[in-house]
Amino acid sequence: MRTADQPIRITLFAPDGRMGKAIAAAIADDTGFALSSDSGDVLIDFSVPNALQDSLDRATSAGVPILVGTTGLGPDADAQLAEAAKSVAVLRASNTSLGVALLADLVERAARVLGPDWDIEIAETHHRHKADAPSGTALLLGDAAARGRGGQVKAERGRDGTGLERAVGAIGYAALRGGTVAGDHDVLFLGPEERIILSHRAESRMIFARGALAAARFLASKPAGLYSMRDVVSAL
Repeated sequence: MRTADQPIRITLFAPDGRMGKAIAAAIADDTGFALSSDSGDVLIDFSVPNALQDSLDRATSAGVPILVGTTGLGPDADAQLAEAAKSVAVLRASNTSLGVALLADLVERAARVLGPDWDIEIAETHHRHKADAPSGTALLLGDAAARGRGGQVKAERGRDGTGLERAVGAIGYAALRGGTVAGDHDVLFLGPEERIILSHRAESRMIFARGALAAARFLASKPAGLYSMRDVVSAL
């Protein structure tokens, strides 16, 4: 068992991916962590949606917590994560940036205070290689806005054509792709004769890597259950 003065050992499920390499670089700069090929204290999965069950099985078999940062997960993901959370700590994060976690709290509060008279639009931009849209972060922010509005809210995605007048109370999504953008997100609250725009700009994948390590530190001492980045930020 790891003692308090020992580094937290991190095993990467997909070490050769873009995020896997970024997390490895962040570990190299932080003496509180060490990279472990197969027997870490926390497993981190930034891979592909169809690998989810494999990574969860690996975590539950080893009895270690797991951070799942993969986006674009399929319709069975909620059930898979909930099942694994019965035996180990599971943290699902569409975005591991601490700044985005704080942004989600601000969005929820703004949606609650401003009410349905203000329209909500979420615009996101990512690099040309991103395969899912809207981004997991955009959906996370939409969920935060929906919570602020008290529950389920109609989503409007990919508008194209005519007769597209906005449904009252809906949340709209727009996705842009190109270049090497790490991730830009804007939540627009559009009211009568005024606008509020809450924004986050990711300048490097290292912000997600450092946030993933903060989440791993949080997970290392947690019992079985399902957690989120909101829990991580609340514990800071």
